[in-house]
Amino acid sequence: MSVSTTTPASDTAIHELTPAQKKKESRRVILSSYLGSSIEFYDFLLYASASALVFPTVFFSDLDPLAGTIASYGTFAAGYLARPLGGAIFGHFGDKLGRKKMLVLSMFIMGIASTLIGLVPSAEMIGSWGAVILVMLRMFQGIAVGGEWGGAALMALEHSEKGRRGFAASFTNAGAPTGAALGTFVLGTFAAVLPQEEFLSWGWRVPFLLSFVLLVIGMIVRSKITESPIFLAALEKEKNEPVKAKKKLPIVEVLRRPKALILTMLAGASGFALQVLLSTFSVSYATEFGAERSSVLYAFAFASVASIFFVIYFAHISDRFGRRPVMLVGLALFVAFLQPFFAMMRSNNWA
Repeated sequence: MSVSTTTPASDTAIHELTPAQKKKESRRVILSSYLGSSIEFYDFLLYASASALVFPTVFFSDLDPLAGTIASYGTFAAGYLARPLGGAIFGHFGDKLGRKKMLVLSMFIMGIASTLIGLVPSAEMIGSWGAVILVMLRMFQGIAVGGEWGGAALMALEHSEKGRRGFAASFTNAGAPTGAALGTFVLGTFAAVLPQEEFLSWGWRVPFLLSFVLLVIGMIVRSKITESPIFLAALEKEKNEPVKAKKKLPIVEVLRRPKALILTMLAGASGFALQVLLSTFSVSYATEFGAERSSVLYAFAFASVASIFFVIYFAHISDRFGRRPVMLVGLALFVAFLQPFFAMMRSNNWA
């Protein structure tokens, strides 16, 4: 592990904390990870709903409806393509410079990118350049959330006690449905109260502009946490080690064992596939069968709230029975649920 040679005094002081103080700091870090993840996924998944309901009309109005929807989903996909890059970049520098700095930077990038999305001129004003700018900002979102998710989970895990690490890290995962619920609820509210023309003209922009307010809140919360004790211990160890041959980069060390990395990525991809299915395709799919746009968004928000508690509960179960059994059961249930899921989307029944 390669680390920098400087760290703030406030972070170094964590070694001198009593067990009770360390427990309190752990709770603060877990709360920070949850809030930070919620804010970032509010931004990231708000785009998902907008790509289904707004962007085909606003940025791809020169295409037929189907082609416009496909093009809109293409810009949405750009964020997911950029996420691995963000994870690699922020993970690498997190090992060298510290987790806290990278989490603050990822939140800043996400907040600014999301705010700017709310300011992108429509196709009627600048033509295809609007879509180009949209893709660029979406890629910045992807890079930021790639760094946020892994870094926040790692911070919560490294501050927690052995035997509770799954539970601690789960609050970062719980931030995703929290952010999704908040984003879809806000967008759904504007879609419900505004006429269609006004919503497509300016109403959809307000939830994105609110990202700046969330950015300020998140930066304040995140600035108050301490650095990872595991990172600080590695920093201290490296200071006391004699000068040795040049060490390999963190990313090179990870890629030396590609099998576990690839299998974990593929297993995680299936879970994210459900997230994408719910937040994008299912919204437009349900509306095509007659469901009201705002009702579908509220239903998705309700489902996201419910999933918060299941994320935390099953993480707690994984601390007792292991990660692998919980993952396998979850994947099996996901596959079994797909067929009835599409039947429910066609039912035109909110419940």
